[in-house]
Amino acid sequence: MVPKNDGKSGTGVIDLQMEHICKRFNGEYVVDDFSLNVFKGELCCLLGPSGCGKSTTLKIIAGLLEANNGTVRLAERDITNLPAQRRKLGMVFQNYALFPHMNIFDNVAYGLRRRRVPGKDVTIRVEEALRLVRLNEYEKRRIHEISGGEQQRVALARALVIEPKALLLDEPLSNLDARLRADMRDEIRRIQRSLNMTTLYVTHDQEEAMSMADRIVIMNRGVIEQIGSPHQIYNEPASLFVADFIGQVNTRKGTVLDNAVEFLGHNLVLPSNQWPLGTTVQGTVRPERIRLVEAGNTHPTAVIIDSVFLGAVVRYLLRLDGENQSIMVDIPSPRGIYEIGQRVGLEISVENVHFFQQQFSREDNHATDN
Repeated sequence: MVPKNDGKSGTGVIDLQMEHICKRFNGEYVVDDFSLNVFKGELCCLLGPSGCGKSTTLKIIAGLLEANNGTVRLAERDITNLPAQRRKLGMVFQNYALFPHMNIFDNVAYGLRRRRVPGKDVTIRVEEALRLVRLNEYEKRRIHEISGGEQQRVALARALVIEPKALLLDEPLSNLDARLRADMRDEIRRIQRSLNMTTLYVTHDQEEAMSMADRIVIMNRGVIEQIGSPHQIYNEPASLFVADFIGQVNTRKGTVLDNAVEFLGHNLVLPSNQWPLGTTVQGTVRPERIRLVEAGNTHPTAVIIDSVFLGAVVRYLLRLDGENQSIMVDIPSPRGIYEIGQRVGLEISVENVHFFQQQFSREDNHATDN
């Protein structure tokens, strides 16, 4: 399939290139015809649910797994058949893979010593790498003497000290608590930008991808569903899977009649001749794109059945007259003044609704909660 929104990012110079990568396990495709260009200085995230093939793809690029077919190029050089140690790629693993019997200096120096870099140069480069990750006073400490976030920085320094052409990160923050993950997202982005380092970052955390990436690659069952900026992925989903996977969304099934679809009590007129009459479609709208207004005769009415305070917003659950399924609506918390049992009107604009002609992957007509 051809992904939507594969726009250039950064310098527009292709640095890391994957073409038609395929990987089968026990005869089944885990990665199927994966093609992607990562641009010089770009941070690109592979995002998707567990088992979608994102970590497998990263390991193929790193040379840790062999693809059944396809090509990997780095700075226009074909590295498909090179062993991992000759690909000039830095790798940070989910479990960091640090040596507990070595101190921090020796952990960072390990790759340089394996490459037989002279001792004086090793010292200079390790000290520079530790300064970059703000651990320059930790050289003699053991791994068990530092926090999880500091261990993550050691792993990052070890990947960078070998001066890689590109950096690969496989869910590096998944073992950290929420506050530390947020801090380390900022730290990784700071380092990546300061080095102008081409980076491919694997995560299943939507917030992580949205806050860090120049572009996001949404994967599902081994294939690319969409490539685009965080703004494009969220606001212009290319498929029902993307709309449902990213953030929160309300969904309803409808039928195209007279070039319009009945959706949450509204008769929404579609672009001319988008689908033939009688076509079944799925409509999606995000909770913050629905307005609550005073109940009356000009808008569909609903009753508020529950509310949840989420800090910046209050999330209301409503039941539209004549429906059994709930609707999510997010209202900025200073204006979150509605009471359970109160009747309100719903206002939805067609430009905020995305329609898709395909089979929905979950139970039809529900409010999806990711």
